[in-house]
Amino acid sequence: MTPMSTHRRCKRTPLPLAITFAIVAASTAHAEDPEAASKSNQLGTIVVTAEKRSEDVKTVPMSISVIDESQLDGQHTTQLADLVGYVPGLTLINTGGAPGQASLALRGIAPPAGTGAAVATYIDETPFGTSGLYGRGSSEMLDLLPYDFQSMEVLRGPQGTLYGANAFGGVVRYVSKQPDLDATSFRVGADTFAQSNGDGLGVGGHASASLPLITDRLALSVSVAQQNSPGFTDNVRSGEKGQDAFWQRAAHAILLWKASDDVSVKFSVFDSRSNADSSQYTALDPTTLRPVYGNLKNDNYVPESYKASDHYFNGTLNWDVGFADFVSSTSYAQTDHRTIVDASDVYGVIFPLLGLPGPGISAVDYRIKLHKTTQEFRLVSKPDDHLEWLLGAFWTRESARQDQVASAQFLDLSPIPGLNPLEVVAMPSTYKEYAGFGDLTYKFTSAFDISAGVRWAHNAQTFTPTVGGALGGVNYEAEDSSESVFTYSVSPRLHLSADSMLYLRVASGYAPGGPNIVPALPGVDIPTYVNSSKLTNYEFGIKSMLDDHRLSLDAALYDIEWQKMQITEQVGSLGFLANAGSARSRGIEFSALYMPIPGLRLGFNGAYTDAVLTEDAASLHGLNGDRLPNVPKWTSSAIADYSFPLSGGWNARVGGGLRYVGATQNGFVHNPTTLPQQGYTALDLNADVSNDRWTLRFFAKNVTDKRVYTNLNLLANAATGEALKVNAVPLAPRTVGVGFDLKF
Repeated sequence: MTPMSTHRRCKRTPLPLAITFAIVAASTAHAEDPEAASKSNQLGTIVVTAEKRSEDVKTVPMSISVIDESQLDGQHTTQLADLVGYVPGLTLINTGGAPGQASLALRGIAPPAGTGAAVATYIDETPFGTSGLYGRGSSEMLDLLPYDFQSMEVLRGPQGTLYGANAFGGVVRYVSKQPDLDATSFRVGADTFAQSNGDGLGVGGHASASLPLITDRLALSVSVAQQNSPGFTDNVRSGEKGQDAFWQRAAHAILLWKASDDVSVKFSVFDSRSNADSSQYTALDPTTLRPVYGNLKNDNYVPESYKASDHYFNGTLNWDVGFADFVSSTSYAQTDHRTIVDASDVYGVIFPLLGLPGPGISAVDYRIKLHKTTQEFRLVSKPDDHLEWLLGAFWTRESARQDQVASAQFLDLSPIPGLNPLEVVAMPSTYKEYAGFGDLTYKFTSAFDISAGVRWAHNAQTFTPTVGGALGGVNYEAEDSSESVFTYSVSPRLHLSADSMLYLRVASGYAPGGPNIVPALPGVDIPTYVNSSKLTNYEFGIKSMLDDHRLSLDAALYDIEWQKMQITEQVGSLGFLANAGSARSRGIEFSALYMPIPGLRLGFNGAYTDAVLTEDAASLHGLNGDRLPNVPKWTSSAIADYSFPLSGGWNARVGGGLRYVGATQNGFVHNPTTLPQQGYTALDLNADVSNDRWTLRFFAKNVTDKRVYTNLNLLANAATGEALKVNAVPLAPRTVGVGFDLKF
C-alpha cells in the first residue's frame, strides 16, 4: 500500500461520525431512565494544590489545566509531546525527538537559546532540573513516562511567588498517586503499537501495587514501567532502518507513614531513564525545505544518541499543629544526560583548511551532570471564612557540570592524529539560593476576597569554564555572581454565585541571571554577569459551572510584559550572554467541557498568543514588533468521549480528539537564517472496553499521518557560512496500537 492510499483510507475514519453515533446512542439511554441520568451527567470536582493548599480548581484565581490518569492512559500518553495542542497555551520546542530533548513554553514565553528553562517542572513538592544558566535548560527538560501518576497540572503564567526561580512562563507538575492505607491492590498491563515507516513493533509493560503494611498507619506503593518505541527515520548513508528507536523506563516507590491523626510522613523515590539510538531529524534542502532524500530520511555520519538518567528522593512531613498545617519537604535529585551531535557538515568540512586532504567527521559529545538538594518549610493556615495565610522558607544548592568534546575523525571513524580532540570545553558551575515567601487572603464577604503574596530570594553562583583542544584554547576567567530578586502576586476574586467566579491576577516571575562567559583577552569588553530576566503578568479570567454542573467554562485574557531578556550575543567567534531588549505577550485562553447526556463529554480548548518584541534585539536581528520564535499564534483542540454500558458488567468508551497548532518560525523574521515552521492539524482516536478487573484499549495518534516538521535547525559551514542542510524534527507519524490492564 502506498503512502497516498494509506492517507486516503485514514481520512475515511471521521470523528463527526463517531460523535453522531455517540449522541444518538446516548440519547436513547437517557430517555430510558431520566432520573438516573440526571445524577450521572454532572462534572465532578477537581482538587489541585496550585497554591500549596488543597482547593477546587474552579476557585483558584489563575489559569490551570489538569490532565488526569484516565486521560493519560486513554490517549496513550508517553511523553509531553502527546499533550501539545490539548493544553491551551502549551508549546513544546522539540530539539531532537526523544523524550527530554525539548523545552517548554507557556503563553508565548519560550527560553532563548543558551539560557535556562522558561517553565519550571515539579514532581509533587520538588522543583526538578537546573536553576542556573549552564545546565542546557533551554534544550533539555524532565519528560517522564507518566504511568501511575494521579495527574499532571499545568499552571499558566508566572508563579514566582510560590514556586520561585524559572516558574517564568508557568509550572508543570507531576502529581503522584498516594498509597492506600486500607486496601491492597495490584495492576499490570501491556501494549503494542506500530508506526508509519516504523522498523518493527513498539511494546510496553507496566505493573504497580499498593500495600497497606499496617492498616491505617503504614502503606507502600511501587510501580515500574517500560516503553520501547521503534525508529521511523532511515539513514541513507549507513543504510540503517529506524535509526531513532528509543526506550523509556520508570520506577516509583512511596512509603506513607501516618504516625498519628496529626502527623504523616511520606518518603518517595523515583528513577527515570531513557535512551535514544539517534535523533529523529529529517534532512531538508535549506532553500526549498523539502526532504533531500525523501520523507523521514537523514544522512548523519554518526548516530546522534541521547541518554537521560534522572533520580529523585524526597521526604515530606505533614503536621497538623492545631492552628495551622506545617509542611517540610526535603529532596535530592541527580541528573545525568548525554547527547551526541553529528557536526561533520559544520566542522568536518573545514578539515582541508587545517592541512588535511579532504573533509572528515566531527561529533560533539555533550554531557550534563547535576546534583540538586532542596528544602522547603511551610506553615499553612486552616480554611477560614475571613482570613487565610501561608508562610514559607526555601533553600537549594546545586552543583552542575557541562562538558563538551568535539572530535576530529577520518571517514572510517578513526581519530585524526594531532587534531583529535578538536575542542574540549568544561563548564562547572554552582547555584545556591535561599528565599522567604508568603501570601494572605482576606475575605471581605463570602462573595469577594483579595489574595496577595510576596517572595524575596537571593542566589549566589560560580562558574569556571575552560577551553582546550587542537584548535587552541581560550583562557576564561572564573566568575561569580550574586543577586536578590523580589516577586509578588495580587488576586482579587469575585464569586458571582456558588459556581461562577471572576478574578484579576497581577503576578511576576523571573529567570535567574548568573556569571557570564568572559575570556581573559585584552580589548574584549564583556559584562561579567547577566541580570535576571523578569516579567509581569496582568490577567482577567472567569470560571463557571453551568447547566446543573454539566457545562464547565474557563476563559482568561492576559498581558505579559517581559523585561531584560537573556540572549546570546557574539563577538567574532566568542559567544556570551547579555540582557537585551524587551517583549510582551498578549492573548486569550479558553476551555469548555460539556456533558449534555450521561456518558458523553464534549470539549473544546483554544489559545491565541500575540508574542512580539517591544525593543530591538540587534544581535538576533530582531526588530520591534517581530514575533517571538517558536510561538504559534493559534492552538486549539476539540474532543469527544462517550462511555456506555454493555452486557455482563462490561462498559465501553469511544473517543477522539482533533488538535491544531499554528505556524511559527525558528528565529526572528528579519534574521536571514530564520526558517518558517508549518502549522498542522492532527486527529487522534481511542477506545476501550472494561469491567471491574479488565480494560482493553485501542488508540491511534496522528491518524491521517500528517507529515510536517515542528522544529527546524539550519546547519552552516563553520568556515564559509554556506547553508548546508536543515535538520528537521517531524511530527510523530501515525501510531496505532492496542493495550490491556488487569486490576486485582
